[in-house]
Amino acid sequence: MKEQSPSSRTPRQEEWVATMKGASASENLVLAHSESPPPTVAAHSVRREEREAQDHQSLAHGATRASGAGNRATEEEPDEFRTCFERDRDRILHSPAFRRLSGKTQVFVFPDDHQRTRLTHALEVAQVATAISRGLGLNVSLTEAIALGHDCGHGPGGHASEDAFDAFIPGGYHHAVWGADVVLEPFNLCVETLDGIRNHSWSRPTPLTPEGVVVSWADRCAYSAHDLEDAVSTGIVNPTDLPLEVIEVLGATRRQQLHSLIGAVIRTASDTGTIGMETTSASALTALRSFNYERIYNRPESIQQGQAVIDVLTALVEHFIATPESLPTLTNGDPVTAAVTYVAGMTDRFAFDTASRLLNWPSERRPLGIDTRD
Repeated sequence: MKEQSPSSRTPRQEEWVATMKGASASENLVLAHSESPPPTVAAHSVRREEREAQDHQSLAHGATRASGAGNRATEEEPDEFRTCFERDRDRILHSPAFRRLSGKTQVFVFPDDHQRTRLTHALEVAQVATAISRGLGLNVSLTEAIALGHDCGHGPGGHASEDAFDAFIPGGYHHAVWGADVVLEPFNLCVETLDGIRNHSWSRPTPLTPEGVVVSWADRCAYSAHDLEDAVSTGIVNPTDLPLEVIEVLGATRRQQLHSLIGAVIRTASDTGTIGMETTSASALTALRSFNYERIYNRPESIQQGQAVIDVLTALVEHFIATPESLPTLTNGDPVTAAVTYVAGMTDRFAFDTASRLLNWPSERRPLGIDTRD
């Protein structure tokens, strides 16, 4: 690429170009800033082994300890500075599947600017989960890895995609299992991380680690509160409609509710030695979740949207099964698994763009809010 001539650069561009190489402090040292010397630190490199030893002493009894390269399907050399669970978190964070969550439905298909996507949901679950783990002295890195990866198996269009894929997968499609065993399988994550992702849903077996159980609670707490906030912002519901039990125990806003719920899990685990929630808060959380199901998830418009998603995704999977040569890759030679893997990995927009392009899908049968590029 031809470099822009100095005469055509704006002052802002000149300022940016001037910092290209950083600031030289000496022959062997480059600094980020030139205006003043950076703060000095009496630092030494803290290697992984030292940090593992510190964690062994500081983490609570029963918390999951990192060790070396971790328990992985394929053996690896341990990292010099990062623990095995920190590496898992980083691999998930940089994965294409995690980035694509920004284009996938949380509640509202093709959400407005301030509504949650599946990505922002994962980040909020990670915040709630790490707050609980820190409060209990658990392994925060493992907690964060599970939380960030817990929904990587979700398809476009929210939970309706699972209904669409069920017919093609023996035993049915579950986003948690699919995320751990298919989507994130190439990243050779630790057994503990994959188990927490695979079993974060309450319909699944109990996770092997306390950190995995924390994410299970954090997921339910986070989506119950933030899905309500999104629905309030769109005018679907009003906070005054909430059951009195929810308002009195948890509060009427997301901030109040999450503050109450995080504290409830920490206090209950501290008092009982078991990660759970005392009955008063748990009952209020159930009431909040039930309210959301009745007034948000199962309102007629949501059901209509969900059916539109199912119709499109079913047609796409059937198309790629019939034309496996049109798939980017063929998973294990199985065209059905390959078709589901490809469609499940699509963002909302890409899925409906593809249906319009390949199947001439009529606009009146698309979910509302989807704008395709045809």
